[in-house]
Amino acid sequence: MGYKNTKECLDALEACGELVRIDKTVDANLEIGAIQRRVFQAGGPALLFTNVKGCQFPMAANIYGTKKRMQFIFRDTIEMVQRLMKLKLCPMEALKKPWKYLGAPKTAWHTMPKKVSWGPVLQNETTVSKLPQLVSWPMDGGGYVTLPQVYSESLANPGYAGSNIGMYRVQLTGNDFVPDEECGLHYQIHRGIGHHHAQAIKKNIPLKVNVFVGGAPSMTMAAVMPLPEGLAEIFFAGAMGGHRIPMVTPDGGLPIPAQADFCISGSIVMDEQKPEGPFGDHLGYYSLAHDFPVLKVDKVYHRNDAIWPFTTVGRPPQEDTMFGDFIHELTAELVPSVFSGVHEVHAVDAAGVHPLLLAVGSERYVPYADERQPQELLTNGMALLGNTQTSLSKYVFIAAKEDMGSGGTCHDIPAFFRHMLERADLKRDLHFITRTTIDTLDYSGISLNQGSKLVFAAAGSPKRTLATEMPSGMDLPRGFRDPQVFAPGILIIKGPKHQKKRDHQDPALERLGEILKKAKGIEGFPMIVVADDAKFTAKDWDNFLWVTFTRSDPATDIYGVGGFTHAKHWGAETALVIDARLKTYHAPALVDDPEAEKLVDALGAKGGPLHGII
Repeated sequence: MGYKNTKECLDALEACGELVRIDKTVDANLEIGAIQRRVFQAGGPALLFTNVKGCQFPMAANIYGTKKRMQFIFRDTIEMVQRLMKLKLCPMEALKKPWKYLGAPKTAWHTMPKKVSWGPVLQNETTVSKLPQLVSWPMDGGGYVTLPQVYSESLANPGYAGSNIGMYRVQLTGNDFVPDEECGLHYQIHRGIGHHHAQAIKKNIPLKVNVFVGGAPSMTMAAVMPLPEGLAEIFFAGAMGGHRIPMVTPDGGLPIPAQADFCISGSIVMDEQKPEGPFGDHLGYYSLAHDFPVLKVDKVYHRNDAIWPFTTVGRPPQEDTMFGDFIHELTAELVPSVFSGVHEVHAVDAAGVHPLLLAVGSERYVPYADERQPQELLTNGMALLGNTQTSLSKYVFIAAKEDMGSGGTCHDIPAFFRHMLERADLKRDLHFITRTTIDTLDYSGISLNQGSKLVFAAAGSPKRTLATEMPSGMDLPRGFRDPQVFAPGILIIKGPKHQKKRDHQDPALERLGEILKKAKGIEGFPMIVVADDAKFTAKDWDNFLWVTFTRSDPATDIYGVGGFTHAKHWGAETALVIDARLKTYHAPALVDDPEAEKLVDALGAKGGPLHGII
């Protein structure tokens, strides 16, 4: 059976040497987040901070920081959840191999929440200002909940079946929020709570919302799980947790997990927004202050032994990377059933997840053609941009399975890029969608939530040999220098500082494309990236992916060596040029606080609780 609450889980981790207690006084303002990130980067244990400055509640971090711990926490249920998913994919499996699914009815029973009259979460009441006030990065606008389970219900279909649990960030303090009475609730586009909020606005009534913190680890997993629309996360939490989730409903309120550590109960009122942010986010930059809904707080509950689980986010990889990897393991076999013709997808963590999606699809539309070209792949690409969380992808690179060979995979990033760049017809295979919705956290577009997307498809036999040495006699315009060969077919050039306004292209990049046409051998580099620091960008694949795809908007920032537009289709005769410089309108990148880092160093020194770990 799975763990029912935070303490139960942490006790088990401690018993097997996967948790370290830190009794030294630490500050939730910058210090505790810096510790968590360093320990995660070192592959270290879960952390329990027992003495948080100015706060009565202990805080726990890095609970999900390694694949090993994720598998340990959910060891009793992973296999059966995978079987259930496969059963949905192919019901005949249960008839062919019934012994593999003997536990399925029991697991299905666990999906149903259990109504109880009382629970530990109701033992105490407190106020928002007495909760841990985690400030992860120097420019953060206040204290945040970073592992929340935000619960709401459909007004048209109230109850568990019409519920949503999402990990939408919650700002507890700061900005113009009335202390103890208001919190900021930041939810991005394409989130389930948005449908519930729209229903409340239409009816002109407040939307009741509960924010759970802690409790069964499966509740945290459910909050991040990209489930199909109409499948309630609370049901998944029961299956993943190996038990029916006990829920208690205070008079007139929404249900609360009886075993949760904390619950903030309130409602979103009509037509009131306040600035939320800034917040150091998982793309590696700050999301700046913007107007978002206000949560009017009614009550704050907590259990006697309450522990505040948290994480911090920043440039990947971070602890949330482990969630992504775990989710991929659970759902990989479902991809073809959700996206017909798509065999494999890879939302690239190093690029911030949503900015770059790699995929392998089928190309079967014209099997009798002499040369395969992207046709079904384009249908696949549009399907990926039209469904579930993949719809937030900015760049979709998709290759034909028929060309990949038996061992080909989009999870081998260097090999996949090489495969794409060898086969792409740059005059034909670039398909832009302009003035469309993009991820709320992505500041590369033309406004908040608005930018462009690119489907880059490749099929058929190789069309070029990729170069690995610098073109001879290559001239660069003034301000461009320090060219670096990063990988076969990929060239990185340092560019001058960006000085243009948002939604404007840069003539300097057009000139670069014109001059590069004269370079002998440039045809061996179909991808050219212009960056502020070419050496940093070319250091490794993580740097390349992060810089290239978080700092560029396809329609605004792609130029060409031999670029042209014909009948509203854009292509390039020789090479793409991607402007991956930081723009005048981009949010600042995250930078560690030096004083907090000194404290982490001290904890890792000889005699410190983290000695030998970091």
